Amino acid sequence: MIHFMTVLGIWVGAFMTLSIFSFLYNDNPFYKIAEQIFVGLSAGYWFVYTIYNILLPNLVDKLNADFSGNIILIIPAILGIFMLLRLVPNAEWLSRYPISLMIGTTAGIGLLTYLKSDVIAQITATMINPFSGNSIGAIIGNFLLIIGTFSGIIYFYFSKKHEGAFGVTAKTGIYFLMVSFGAAFGYTAMARISLLIGRLQFLLGDWLHIIH
Repeated sequence: MIHFMTVLGIWVGAFMTLSIFSFLYNDNPFYKIAEQIFVGLSAGYWFVYTIYNILLPNLVDKLNADFSGNIILIIPAILGIFMLLRLVPNAEWLSRYPISLMIGTTAGIGLLTYLKSDVIAQITATMINPFSGNSIGAIIGNFLLIIGTFSGIIYFYFSKKHEGAFGVTAKTGIYFLMVSFGAAFGYTAMARISLLIGRLQFLLGDWLHIIH
């Protein structure tokens, strides 16, 4: 029975993989079926995950253990119920309160995290001694970091016309930005190729047994 279920799982996985790949040729019913199954399974998985890993341990279990000490948890529980009332036309307006609270809180926490991890961290990383490297390559890298940061900032300074030395610096910033965007795109493409290699290994190895 276990062997049968394993083989069945491999064939289902191969069918879904080929169905998704079929979109490279044209939009077709097989792709739509695989897409809808993937979306449905994802929604179902996160629904169950939310109940058993967030709702029960953080609300129900704590209220059962110490109701009087955790009575404040009733407030987020009520807000959660209000959010579900968005499905009820006559009570839809109640859902605006938890949604606005969630968006505002998320924006505030995200802003603080962004300032710490990106803005402050990147500013600190550029405050270096260019000659602090232990090798010629490290020193050259420090100079490139400083030049790239300064010229990139100059490029986004639009209160002065980009001409003369100022224009040359701004144009240098464009080159650094293009290299940065190209590296980011290359990293993204490499990640997608890694996923493709994994699917091909599954098809040629686990399914067709051509490679081992």
